[in-house]
Order: sequence, then C-alpha cells, then structure tokens
Amino acid sequence: MERRTFILTSGATALATQTAAGANDRVNMGIIGVRSRGREHTDIFARQPGSAVAALCDIDQAQSERAVPLVEKAQNTKPRIYQDIRKMLESKDVDAVSIANCNHWHAPSAIWAMQAGKDVYCEKPASHNVWEGRKMVEAARKHNRICQTGMQSRSIEHKKKAVGLLRQGVIGKVYLAKGLCFKRRQSIGKTPEEAVPAGVNYDLWLGPAPMRPFTRNRFHYNWHWFWDTGNGDIGNQGVHEMDIARWGLGKSALPASVYSSGGKFAYDDDQETPNTQTAVFEYGDCQLMFEVRGLNTGGEASIAFDGSNFIGNLFFGSLGYMSVDSQGFQVYLGDKRELGPSMKPAEAKIWDTAPHMANFLAAVRSRKHTDLNCDVEEGHLSAALCHLANISYRVNRRLTFDPVGENFGTDYEANQLLSRDYRKPYVIGDLL
Repeated sequence: MERRTFILTSGATALATQTAAGANDRVNMGIIGVRSRGREHTDIFARQPGSAVAALCDIDQAQSERAVPLVEKAQNTKPRIYQDIRKMLESKDVDAVSIANCNHWHAPSAIWAMQAGKDVYCEKPASHNVWEGRKMVEAARKHNRICQTGMQSRSIEHKKKAVGLLRQGVIGKVYLAKGLCFKRRQSIGKTPEEAVPAGVNYDLWLGPAPMRPFTRNRFHYNWHWFWDTGNGDIGNQGVHEMDIARWGLGKSALPASVYSSGGKFAYDDDQETPNTQTAVFEYGDCQLMFEVRGLNTGGEASIAFDGSNFIGNLFFGSLGYMSVDSQGFQVYLGDKRELGPSMKPAEAKIWDTAPHMANFLAAVRSRKHTDLNCDVEEGHLSAALCHLANISYRVNRRLTFDPVGENFGTDYEANQLLSRDYRKPYVIGDLL
C-alpha cells in the first residue's frame, strides 16, 4: 500500500482550509458502515435539509447495495459505493463523513477523514482506547475540522434541561453521579471458525485489530463483546449514560483514580467482556459511579423500566436527588423526597438522532467547533472513562491516573492498555 494513502497531500491541506459544503451550501455526506445503525445515519442525512448522501462505504458489498434504495427513495439520486474507506476519502464529491462502523475503526476512520479535509460525525464511543481518542482531538484541531461525537443525549431537550437545573443548584452540591446500564443481554453461545462470507473484505474489517479466524460471533454486532474490536456494554450502551454522568457533574477532565470489578457470569460462551461490572471514579470533590448488568435484574430509584432494561442516571446532592432517563427526569427534594421540577417529554422526542445531526451540519457551516453539542473532546473524555474502567477491570486493581498526561504514571501494565498494537498498515502513529 502506498504511503500517500496515509499522509496529507498539498491538495488535502488546501481542502482543509475550506468550508466543507458542496453546491448551493449542500453538505455531501459519505456514510461509513451502513448496516443497522449506519443505515439510520444514511436515512437521516439523506432527509436533512442542506445535506445529501453522496457515497456509501462498507466492507460488505451486500450491505451497501441494500442501502442504495433507501438513499434513492429519500433524495432521488444514487450514491457511489465504496468498499475501502481510503478510496472514498479521495473523492472530491464527499464533504463530510458519518462513521458508523465498529468501535476499533472509529478513530482511524475519523483521523483519515480529517486528514483528507472532511468534517466528521462519529458514532459513539469516539474511540477504542484512550490514546487514539486524544489523537482524534489533536487531528480535529490541527486540520481545523468539525468533529461531532454521536452521543445524541446532548441534543435531547429534556436531558439538556436536566443538566441545566443541576448547574443552577436544584439539588444543591452534587456529590455523586451514578450511571446505570441495566440492559438485558442473552448469551451469544459459541460459533466455529468458518470461511469468510462472499463479498466481505475481512482484512479491511479487522483493520488495526489482530488477524483472527473468521467466526460469526466476532462479526456482526457481537464484535462488541471482544476486546480486539469492542469495549463491552460499558462502552456500547453505557457510554451514553457515562457521558450524561460526567456532563451533569460538570467535569471536563479525567479522574484521579479508578477501580472497576465484575465478571462474565452465568454464561459459558465466546464473550470476553464482562456482563456485570461496577466502576468508581474519584474526582476529589465528588464521585462518578457506573454499573453494568446484562443479566436479569431489578431497577433502581426512579429510573424507568423499558422492556427488560433500566437505563439512565442518578444525581445525588446536598438538597436531594435527580433521576434522568429516556422518559424524562424527576427531582426529589429534602428528607421527605418531595417532588421538585420534572419533565415528561412527548413520545416522539424521547430518542431522536436527527437534532444531533442537524447541530453537526450547522457547525459545518459556521466552522466553529464550539457550536457542536458534543465536540470530539467531549466524546473522547466520556469514552476514556469507559476505557479506564475496562483497564482497571482487566488488571484487577485500583489505579491512580494522571488526568493531564492521560496515563497511569509508572504503572507499565496499565499503561500498555491505554493503546494497542496496530496491525500494519492500519497504523495511527503515521497519520498526524
């Protein structure tokens, strides 16, 4: 592979100084990863005023072909299809990309795109590890790119209102935020090694991850439960609640220490990541706690029951506490837990990605990353909390952390897990 694939050319440098908008101020999007969540990205950007889907990219040719009619129906034009992200990024017809591929590909995809002069909407979690998350922030600033992380709670009205009330002191001094990811997960079982499906570029799918034999469990969706490609449920569903917890606490840095424990209980299957996990982060003047439960469980406090899941956040302060979930928020004050300010939004506004993508498009036009509701640095910090919890879990001990240097000091074992060995040629170190 030629080195020009990985370095900024003079043309890309020039492009990076321009506003990423096509004819008539239209932002032409390239969607990376179009199965499941990526198909939602495709539909929303195809229907957003001022944007169009110009290209689709997926390592599975069949997924791209299935997504083409969706685009044609929404905008009456046919997008180009790519299997290799590097080829798509060479296109001058693509102004910005929306990344919905696997976690281990988020940072390389985003950095390559920003190098090529594209703005980026990147699905959560921003990164697969702490080091590459910081590199995403550096790339966005160096190349003057707009990079939004897809944690759409930051654009949902009742959650914005809840955090605003916390800032105003509705429950007094907040001393504890607790994120809950009680999401029922069935066993994935065990699947044998087999031939790679026709039309799938498995080498590209693995990318920076180690070469492994193909199995169904390591591929579609279940890749979340393997350390090579995913981050467990704390970095999957959990990162949304982790972000709200940190947002509510008003913390713009990482903590001084972390301890996480748990395990993979009840199931004998291929999953590597824990299905039960608790993490505690120390900020000095407050704590952030997080809990993952993938097995049968009850709820906690006022967090709403959704099917078989209890997902949300609790904030505890000197005057009372607040619960926040997809159904709204409630405040309880004093020792008698009297109901304070509360909000139950209309059903249609509970979980909507479109406003978050509209915010991204507005920032693409303004060229101000400060206009973003979830700039890449916010995404990096919240994802990093999930990574720190997983590192503590994997080394099985409490860890002291340097939030300025973003490392564990002289702790070699823990520091090794801040990054990864990137399989060549998918190496981030050469990209900046």
